[in-house]
Amino acid sequence: MANKSLGAAKSAKNDEFYTQFSDIQKEIDAYLEFDPDVFRGKVVYCNCDDPFESNFFKYFVLKFNDLGIKKLITTSYKPSPIAGSEVQLSLNFQEVEILNVNGIKEAGRPKENANRFIITEIGDYNDDGQFNLEDTASQLKENKNNEWAQLKGDSQYPAGDFRSDECIELLKQSDIVVTNPPFSLFREYVAQLMDHNKKFLIIGNMNAITYREIFPLLKENKMWLGVTRQGTGSMWFQVGLNMPKKTGQRVDENGVRYQTIGNSAWFTNLDHGRRHQELSLMKTDDVIKFGTKKPFDKYDNYDAIEVSLVKHIPSDYSGVMGVPITFLGKYNPDQFEIVWLAAGNSYANMPPDLLEYVKFVPYVPGAEGAGQGVGVVNKKKVYARVLIKKRKGIK
Repeated sequence: MANKSLGAAKSAKNDEFYTQFSDIQKEIDAYLEFDPDVFRGKVVYCNCDDPFESNFFKYFVLKFNDLGIKKLITTSYKPSPIAGSEVQLSLNFQEVEILNVNGIKEAGRPKENANRFIITEIGDYNDDGQFNLEDTASQLKENKNNEWAQLKGDSQYPAGDFRSDECIELLKQSDIVVTNPPFSLFREYVAQLMDHNKKFLIIGNMNAITYREIFPLLKENKMWLGVTRQGTGSMWFQVGLNMPKKTGQRVDENGVRYQTIGNSAWFTNLDHGRRHQELSLMKTDDVIKFGTKKPFDKYDNYDAIEVSLVKHIPSDYSGVMGVPITFLGKYNPDQFEIVWLAAGNSYANMPPDLLEYVKFVPYVPGAEGAGQGVGVVNKKKVYARVLIKKRKGIK
């Protein structure tokens, strides 16, 4: 178990990317526009978030009353790479009375420990006419209608690990999970959310779309992409100063280090308006005339046409089309249906009823490394493709 805990800690250290407040607000605003009451009366759980550092905690605390949240729960992992450093959020929680792992009250912030915060009431505590994080700190100092305690962990997982028994018990109490989970544990994290039938809004690597555990959820409309940064922009995350220096980092005037992950994306099962916007497309003849300048290629190993750009999807084609995975950022389930994925070992996992879309052999001689689901055009592999089809009755 010691080696497993050590490996988990190392993984968590490399996975600590702190989301910026502006990115959180921009994404959540889109859900509130679609449904202003999406969080009203709900228990929101941020289970990968140290409140001293997390902008998810900061956002939901400041918006607690406006959103009508019933309860906010946050849990942090031990250890945190930027806890106690100059780059953490300044919440002024000095001399706060907390419950340690033995249930005994102690003063001061346990910088080295994993914590849980449970917020049930928040407001203008110091009567200065405005609500801010100082009010939150004041209320937590007195444990007024809120709770702050250390997490213990268990024999299998360290304190604060989302897989630990105490974190799972908190998960069971929640309605909506909103956080930036460890990218390296994304499969396991999503599986847990599905097992417990939770609503969620989380950040992951766009490449997760191709995972055999994730893609079926997208196909079955159990999960979809969020609104902003759908793998087409650079999302900047705050990282600890001990993060190895590499390409795609910058340090601001305050010495805070940021890392860009250009293919990051939001994943969710909360509805939003963008998901119901119909793609405006040209007919086949117009796509060829103004776009591709040639007819669509057909795959050697799929009964489908290759469409390399989303804007070139023909509106009048009724067969199967292979489109870039970025299509999922504009996917309207009322306009198209997802057939399957042409990538990696997807053929091996393809349900029997979908084999009609694949020709007799998935491997094409002469295309090195092809087969096993990878789309092939004229004996050359193409990038990962989502196989889609226009919904019947859609013109």
